[in-house]
Amino acid sequence: MSDFGKIKGVPRKEALGMDQVIPLFVRSRGLSAALNTRRVFSAWDEVSGVKDFTLRKFYRDGKLFVTLSSSMVRTHLEFQKDSILRSLNSFLEKDSLFDKSCEKVGLVKDIILK
Repeated sequence: MSDFGKIKGVPRKEALGMDQVIPLFVRSRGLSAALNTRRVFSAWDEVSGVKDFTLRKFYRDGKLFVTLSSSMVRTHLEFQKDSILRSLNSFLEKDSLFDKSCEKVGLVKDIILK
């Protein structure tokens, strides 16, 4: 029997799925911070439920700054901020495109509502 796993003594590399290749490509090109920022913004839209009231989003040093068009919505979210923060980070941890090893842009530590 021949060994199909080796070619001239060199082991054959395992085939990688797209779910493994994309994060490797993103890291190799130095795109993790920018992609993570975009994923944080998308997570806010999904988790908060106030995408239509969100005017601007800015992320720096673990803080997500969100400008809202309604003071009533902002007040309502202030009471739910801890819950939203937990849900936001849970959403990001499950996101396959979010690079958890990125030092510049990691999980959200605080939400600042304006």
